[in-house]
Amino acid sequence: MRWRDGLALCGSALLSQPLRSLLTLLGVAIGIAAVGLLTAMGEGLRGRVLDSFAQFGTRVVTVRPGTLSSGGMGGVLASARPLSIADAEALGRLPRAEAVVPIIQGNGDIQAGGRQRRVDILGTGSQLAAAWRVRMDQGRFLPPSRDGRTPAYVVLGAKLASELFGDSSPVGRRVRVGGASFRVAGVMEAKGNLLGFDLDDIAYIPVDRAEQLFNREGLVKVHVLFEAGVPAPAFAESVRRLLVERHGREDFRMTTQDDLLGSLNRILASLTLGVAALGGISLLVGAVGIFTIMTTTVEERTAEVGLLRAIGAGPRQVLGLFLTEATLLSVSGGVLGLALALVLVVSLRGWMPGLPLEPDLSLVLMALGLSMLVGMGAGLAPARRAARLHPVEALRAGGS
Repeated sequence: MRWRDGLALCGSALLSQPLRSLLTLLGVAIGIAAVGLLTAMGEGLRGRVLDSFAQFGTRVVTVRPGTLSSGGMGGVLASARPLSIADAEALGRLPRAEAVVPIIQGNGDIQAGGRQRRVDILGTGSQLAAAWRVRMDQGRFLPPSRDGRTPAYVVLGAKLASELFGDSSPVGRRVRVGGASFRVAGVMEAKGNLLGFDLDDIAYIPVDRAEQLFNREGLVKVHVLFEAGVPAPAFAESVRRLLVERHGREDFRMTTQDDLLGSLNRILASLTLGVAALGGISLLVGAVGIFTIMTTTVEERTAEVGLLRAIGAGPRQVLGLFLTEATLLSVSGGVLGLALALVLVVSLRGWMPGLPLEPDLSLVLMALGLSMLVGMGAGLAPARRAARLHPVEALRAGGS
């Protein structure tokens, strides 16, 4: 039997029961559509999170005080000398260092006129705007320190400035941050949210002023941006040597932005695959449908199988015919499912522009291949049963 004749025979068999074939391939289509849509959501979320972190630069070494000592449940934070503003300034003077961003975090009340808000307050240095690729909507960022003392200026996030001052410009106006008087130096462009942290609802003040405001000694962390072309491990080693020299021991932790992005990428990729696996459970419904229809088909077409065997078709040819039918069902369902997933992605992008959706071609092709395997796996047992039928017994059973 030629392969064209075999395909024609399989096609006519499927078209002879169009409603049953349609319902069966719909089971596969729904499973593939679920996989396609869920993986698009997972990839979109992964891309958005990585882009959000990448906007702060990938050439960054982050230093935090304290080390993780072994023992206990996963280790505990050992006591250590705090990171000081002087440490941050020394890191900024390292060869190939481009910018240094000391960080102190807290929250407090901010007052302007008759309005008051409790907001997150970030103590930092004048180089944050360059290191984090921040653009100013109005005014300028914090000025550098003069003679070891920074003027009492504050920079407002876009949302915070709008809620405190409305449509009027706050630049040059006085506000009270944690009870202390500050002059507004500028307003940042809107940045949006990062992992639930609203970057537009923050007041940025000089790091030395934040130390006094929060009555704390030392920095929460220091970001050091290094020049392009410098290997991250080599620069991180120079940071380590400098701080060991200043502290007398390694009582700090370091991470590079590449390490962080790599870890995030692995975690989010695993999440995407996990979500895809949940969607893949829907394919089991399609597999059951294919198994059911193929089993029924073998029962209904016993006489046809006997006739094929009687005119010379071998067991392998009969097996191939029924496997081809199952594969055609599954592949047709897979193509329909991919089309349905594409329609859903386009529609959701139109209805909810903020929803992160990013279809992944490799995962789409994997889903299509999976639908083919599902069809072949579900149709294998009925096909083998048809191939084992004896010609005479098949003709007698079909005639009765």
